[in-house]
Amino acid sequence: MSTKNSSLNSFGARDTLEVGDNNYEIYRLDAVPGTEKLPYSLKVLAENLLRTEDGANITKDHIDAIANWDPSAEPSIEIQFTPARVVMQDFTGVPCIVDLATMREAVGDLGGDIDKVNPLAPAELVIDHSVIVDVFGSADAFERNVDIEYERNGERYQFLRWGQGAFDDFKVVPPGTGIVHQVNIEYLARTVMVRESDGTKVAYPDTCVGTDSHTTMVNGLGVLGWGVGGIEAEAAMLGQPVSMLIPRVVGFKLTGEIKPGVTATDVVLTVTDMLRKHGVVGKFVEFYGEGVAEVPLANRATLGNMSPEFGSTAAIFPIDEVTIDYLRLTGRDEDQLALVEAYAKAQGMWHDPSREPEFSEYLELDLGDVVPSIAGPKRPQDRIELSDAKNAFRKDIHNYVEENHPAPETKLDEAVDESFPASDSVSLSFADDDAVDVASAANGSEGRPTKPVKVTSAERGEFVLDHGAVVVAAITSCTNTSNPSVMLGAALLARNAVEKGLSAKPWVKTSMAPGSQVVSDYYDKAGLWPYLEKLGFYLVGYGCTTCIGNTGPLPEEISKAVNDEDLTVTAVLSGNRNFEGRISPDVKMNYLASPPLVIAYALAGTMDFDFEADPLGQDSDGNDVFLKDIWPSPKDISDTIASAINQEMFTKNYADVFKGDERWRNLPTPEGKTFEWDSDSTYVRKPPYFDGMPAEPEPISDIKGARVLALLGDSVTTDHISPAGSIKKGTPAAQYLEANGVEQKDFNSYGSRRGNHEVMIRGTFANIRLRNQLLDDVSGGYTRDFTQDGGPQAFIYDAAQNYEKAGIPLVVLGGKEYGSGSSRDWAAKGTTLLGVRAVIAESFERIHRSNLIGMGVIPLQFPEGESAASLKLDGTEVFDIAGIEELNNGKTPKTVKVTAKKEDGSKVEFDGVVRIDTPGEADYYRNGGILQFVLRNMLKP
Repeated sequence: MSTKNSSLNSFGARDTLEVGDNNYEIYRLDAVPGTEKLPYSLKVLAENLLRTEDGANITKDHIDAIANWDPSAEPSIEIQFTPARVVMQDFTGVPCIVDLATMREAVGDLGGDIDKVNPLAPAELVIDHSVIVDVFGSADAFERNVDIEYERNGERYQFLRWGQGAFDDFKVVPPGTGIVHQVNIEYLARTVMVRESDGTKVAYPDTCVGTDSHTTMVNGLGVLGWGVGGIEAEAAMLGQPVSMLIPRVVGFKLTGEIKPGVTATDVVLTVTDMLRKHGVVGKFVEFYGEGVAEVPLANRATLGNMSPEFGSTAAIFPIDEVTIDYLRLTGRDEDQLALVEAYAKAQGMWHDPSREPEFSEYLELDLGDVVPSIAGPKRPQDRIELSDAKNAFRKDIHNYVEENHPAPETKLDEAVDESFPASDSVSLSFADDDAVDVASAANGSEGRPTKPVKVTSAERGEFVLDHGAVVVAAITSCTNTSNPSVMLGAALLARNAVEKGLSAKPWVKTSMAPGSQVVSDYYDKAGLWPYLEKLGFYLVGYGCTTCIGNTGPLPEEISKAVNDEDLTVTAVLSGNRNFEGRISPDVKMNYLASPPLVIAYALAGTMDFDFEADPLGQDSDGNDVFLKDIWPSPKDISDTIASAINQEMFTKNYADVFKGDERWRNLPTPEGKTFEWDSDSTYVRKPPYFDGMPAEPEPISDIKGARVLALLGDSVTTDHISPAGSIKKGTPAAQYLEANGVEQKDFNSYGSRRGNHEVMIRGTFANIRLRNQLLDDVSGGYTRDFTQDGGPQAFIYDAAQNYEKAGIPLVVLGGKEYGSGSSRDWAAKGTTLLGVRAVIAESFERIHRSNLIGMGVIPLQFPEGESAASLKLDGTEVFDIAGIEELNNGKTPKTVKVTAKKEDGSKVEFDGVVRIDTPGEADYYRNGGILQFVLRNMLKP
């Protein structure tokens, strides 16, 4: 990436910064009047524009615009942001490298130079999304899960190793190392970047985009970055700037200190709740105030991590002493530390609570007001105070039990009669020798649906499952597993529980998936692993497991009971995502909680539990043990952190981070600048994006005679749209795999097969919880196929194939916040490959709207206050959309004319608001997508 001569330097900002024995070229913000009052995040953007000013894409006017930023104005000025680097995980990273490999061939086919297809900014990929909790609750769980991971994913890993050799400035962190976001803050992030250009060291703020929405975790280190779709990430790697509007910035003032018993997770769930209610979609959030210095770096990372859950683009902390201390702890060298501090102070980026920047909007939280919380049962913003968790569960369960299978609110006798003869009073023996009888299983059940089911397990004894049983308790995900206060808090709670004689319930699938190997090291040093293991929390892997649906199967007898009896069971995880259908196909209600509370719920065994009033069990003297009796004190946690964590753990674990273990090093690796595609591969296939693509774009046409593929409600997430989780037998994806000789046991997950577009198209809009309102009371990947008489029910993929054969374009109708959730490129790729030309929704989440344009799909909004329902659209209409062709003239129309013709001949007409928000996005759309735009630019001399 060239930096030295890329700036016109209109403001005379280029200067030299001396740090010790080193000299660095920098672009000084104080050369531009007005920048001193900007929030930290906008100073980072201002420096970015100064350094990359080229007089065309980035002009003096853009720099003036950000210097003269009006905090109260609505975003209207487009800028081109050039990220310093790109970070990826393997689910989203594999298709990125597949596309780059395909692009190399396409450039060659059109007579261009294939060597131009190379990352121009550092690109680092961490393989962390492929480990599945197949084995749990045993000492060999980690080794066995990694072995299975390599068996399933060998093809993909060979492909990534090829990419590491074939592309310059692309590195891969092998499996079993840690979660991408934790590896990012512990090792990859620079906070201040240094790149050599023409023999000169150029220093500038570390910024990044990542192919995972939780890239924002690095915001805790003062690094401005956010999640983008894989398509945008590929473009960034290839030197394409990210087109964006100068955003509004929400100042979030932190004061006070958190109380004993309150965790960083509780803080983040409270902040998520506040910011969702306030409304921060498309905005930056920046933390400031005296309280910032009291927030440890790990807590800052936890807050930054949850940015997608409250909807902001970024949630950033400025650089201060806490930043430097963390960089030192994690093994960064002293020259780098000196540079970070000197650069931040020279640029006015060092946090000074006495100088308050101007913000667009203001919020404030006294950390002392935060109380223990969980979130659920299906959205991260639905915070529940722990003291009200039992009541909230009892209200919410009616939505699940009574939705399709009404179950009466039952009293004690009825509950027993429902499953067992009235005369029975069966004593069930648990693995831990506790005894319970069936009648008592329904105790306290008045006012909630209950359905006790006796389960016999060879490994776990006999027990009773009921609605609300916690069948998954997982310490997992990037949000919390980077945070020693909650990770050691959980381990200390486990120690206290074991010492009181408590055990996890036998029906709970327990798992521990730390974010990095450093966690295992400090558990070892603190002597806490034996207590976690006694409760079943054995190490299962270093990576994203339960939070992304890699929960693995429940024990067969539990899964059978849940499905045969239609039980509504629950999962509790220390994650950031709990959308419907995400965690496990057997589990309907999912709750986010801190790692200590995950263990507490494993002990309780049910969500129908009040930790203040209900005992977790009895000690050896027969005394009731409550949560407060085993909760570790703040001093206990802080003393353990001080004694158990040191710099050597980080330097040792990251010394050979790209080298990998023997499994990785022994993988046979293809060579060559272009990839030899295997026609028999079911993991990696050459996608069709560039097939038959001409060197010049063809004119855009209006949409005529389109049918509705799906009519969807509010809050349809990319989890509903994008293929994720396990591949179920009988689905189009499973049929494809079986036709290609893959047995069901080897189906693997959709995420692992992201390099195969044939699988991914078939899994788009196939989530088991998707409700397509074209059908009555049907959930899953189905629609009506109007190429057939009467429009019978069909798989969405099958119907889309029939529409394509008939030459019929498709549209999707959506509600509010369409596409919220993870930054999934396949939600957009799958949409376009199914033949969808337009998505018409009430509102869009930022990333998915952008990704749709990047794949050549036009996002349109219903007129303000209108919706499919208010316009009486039922999805049976035929749609014409006129006015799109104006884009051929270099203009983006504000609205287009949408006409929906009903079966009786009547018409519904409205003006669809065009959500192509910037000229850059219009260029992408005119070219049929962002990759086509980049490729055509590569062909230019």
